[in-house]
Amino acid sequence: MDTLKQVKIGETVKVVKLHGEGAIKRRIMDMGITKGVEIKVQKVAPLGDPIEITVRGYELTLRKADADMIEIEKIK
Repeated sequence: MDTLKQVKIGETVKVVKLHGEGAIKRRIMDMGITKGVEIKVQKVAPLGDPIEITVRGYELTLRKADADMIEIEKIK
């Protein structure tokens, strides 16, 4: 299982499934991260946390713990 946490800078991926429960999962979905959406990793902080992504045309910053809950597949 690949997660958003493992994606390198500049790669674009597609969301397959969201893990987590309750308020955490709802917060991720409220940010526009849902099944089937494409995400591009823009930047990673010097110490590795957080990561900056582009989703649905806007930039978003996620903690690595949240990124680890997002199962992805690479776009060919």
